[in-house]
Amino acid sequence: RDALILQSKCGIRSGFYDSSRDYILTAVDGILRRLNTDYLDVLLIHRPDALVEPEEMAEAFDRLHQAGKVRHFGVSNHRPLQMELLQKHVRQPLVANQLQFSLPMSGMISAGLEANMTTEGAADRDGGILDWCRLHQVTIQAWSPFQGPNGTGPFLGNPRYEALNQELEQLAGRYGVSPTAIAAAWILRHPAGMQVVAGTTRAQRLQEIAQGADLPLSREEWYRLYLAAGHILP
Repeated sequence: RDALILQSKCGIRSGFYDSSRDYILTAVDGILRRLNTDYLDVLLIHRPDALVEPEEMAEAFDRLHQAGKVRHFGVSNHRPLQMELLQKHVRQPLVANQLQFSLPMSGMISAGLEANMTTEGAADRDGGILDWCRLHQVTIQAWSPFQGPNGTGPFLGNPRYEALNQELEQLAGRYGVSPTAIAAAWILRHPAGMQVVAGTTRAQRLQEIAQGADLPLSREEWYRLYLAAGHILP
């Protein structure tokens, strides 16, 4: 067990979100029972709850931490001020934030690069969460790393992303890996030290993604991929 890092989430129920104390405690007990383990290394609150009571969440986290059921805590899909509100009451540091991020879905990047512009990419949709997480040493975990935005499906091999796939294929040939590895390397190249949420149980797919961790994409290659995904440099 010590050789594994187990992470899970709670907070989404059928038709509503729930970050209440009692639900978090019950949800974690269910997770531990299903995983047949005594503790989680990391527990995330899955989505911001409009009815969140941070004091209740803090109490739940304290109980779980003191009981040895959860060692670390984080969130998913939260903005900076939402995290600050929680952190005001929660004693344990929030160590991670899961956010959708991929080559086509990279508003966290374009909002910064297109600052002070009237372009579409300049729109701030997340409150500057990328820089905030770097400032506060919160690890960003990129979910749907091979998906396009708004449910458009995977971008790998998708004719909608012809220019991007051509660039991925070219770099894949240069490094002797798959386009999947290059797409993962693009995320991992960012100095924020992001983690890739693979979203697969296929061993071959995991191996391809892992290869991306060892690829030293150059600055030029990184930007070429960014541009090929349809973004601009002002």
